Amino acid sequence: MGQTLGDGIVALALAAVFLGYWYFKHRERHRRLEILHQERLAAMDKGIPLPELPIDPPPLRNPASQHVPLILGIVLFAFGTGLMIALRVISVSKLSVLWPMPLPVALMGLGLLLYSVLTGNRER
Repeated sequence: MGQTLGDGIVALALAAVFLGYWYFKHRERHRRLEILHQERLAAMDKGIPLPELPIDPPPLRNPASQHVPLILGIVLFAFGTGLMIALRVISVSKLSVLWPMPLPVALMGLGLLLYSVLTGNRER
């Protein structure tokens, strides 16, 4: 199977999106550092001592993000298991051999559930 011109265009478009995102993110960080540098120079000219600041502030933890693996695991496990049961129950001979197809989805959900249980809320 050879690649077509459309495949090349899609690959180039994805690369352009990735590089554009990286460029704008880098540009924003550079602009922020320039502003910080100008403010620090102005403070030094006035004789105000400034403590060292980290270049990037630490990311804020969103408490709702702790439940995302649990919710996604429940949804994927229920979807995969339900689809396996539905394909097994259907008596059409062509579809009766396809019942294990959603097994990876169910196992991903089970893995996310296991991850959520094992990591738990350690702060409590």
